[in-house]
Amino acid sequence: MRIFQGFEQLSSIPNPVLTIGTFDGVHLGHQKIIQQLNEEAEKIGGESVLFTFYPHPRMVLYPDTHGLQLIQTQVEKIDKLRRIGLQNVIVHPFTHEFSRLTAIEFVRDYLVNQLNVKKLVIGYDHQFGKNREGSLEFLLDVCDTYGFEVIEIAAQEIDEVNISSTKIRRAIQEGEMAKAQLFLGEPYELYGKVVQGEALGRQLGFPTANLDVESEIKLIPKTGVYAVNVLLSSGTIHEGMMNIGERPTVNDERKTSLEVNLFDFTGNLYGEQITVQLLSRFRDEIKFDSVNELKEQLIKDENDIRTYFTTLG
Repeated sequence: MRIFQGFEQLSSIPNPVLTIGTFDGVHLGHQKIIQQLNEEAEKIGGESVLFTFYPHPRMVLYPDTHGLQLIQTQVEKIDKLRRIGLQNVIVHPFTHEFSRLTAIEFVRDYLVNQLNVKKLVIGYDHQFGKNREGSLEFLLDVCDTYGFEVIEIAAQEIDEVNISSTKIRRAIQEGEMAKAQLFLGEPYELYGKVVQGEALGRQLGFPTANLDVESEIKLIPKTGVYAVNVLLSSGTIHEGMMNIGERPTVNDERKTSLEVNLFDFTGNLYGEQITVQLLSRFRDEIKFDSVNELKEQLIKDENDIRTYFTTLG
């Protein structure tokens, strides 16, 4: 997959078949759209293209009130798009100036003059351009003039995409990881760097890697203890357990932490980029009366989660 940061880097794409969107989560609904892009591109000897934006438009237009919690960081989204077979992605910088482009300016100056789009695959409810004047009806009016075909994504599929996104967010917020995985087509992931912690887990016999997801708008699952798979940069995968929460037994700061204990692992992970796949939530976060009670619970958690992995085969 080729990645273009705006049109300054753009090289020739043969017979582009394009869709537009943020594609947060790149879940099964999005994947169906990418599949449709690839099929349409193959018919005309072309290539599939996603036109997306960074930063998210709401962060630019409503910097203090956007309230965004994204299923994927930009790095995670690009990786997922690559894995499902998209051929090109154009990541265009979203600015106030760009937001003031009219629909006709965007189509003429970007999609036609710079990209020479051949087919545009779009949903019935998609709107773009200044005052959201760009719509399916608008595109159908201008497509003959500019020499491209408009293909409407079925309303049912668009509704499925919207429903899927809502259900995924709700499932993650409730710690229902199996439900989130059902819509994503794979486990929900947290990706980030291992940073220095307080080493309390090591003192308790449960050394943890403290994860910094490096994104303030990444959606973090409900607090609690989870069974996880941990993918290291070396390519190895380790089973483990993760605590998401404020560590009320030992911490008075009430700052959310992401701590993962890798089963049967020895080594130093500081500074390494890792991916944590959250598979199942086992319990709420609890404030214990003593550190010894916490340690006893951690032993039980490990036994329960190891048993869970055994049942997975």
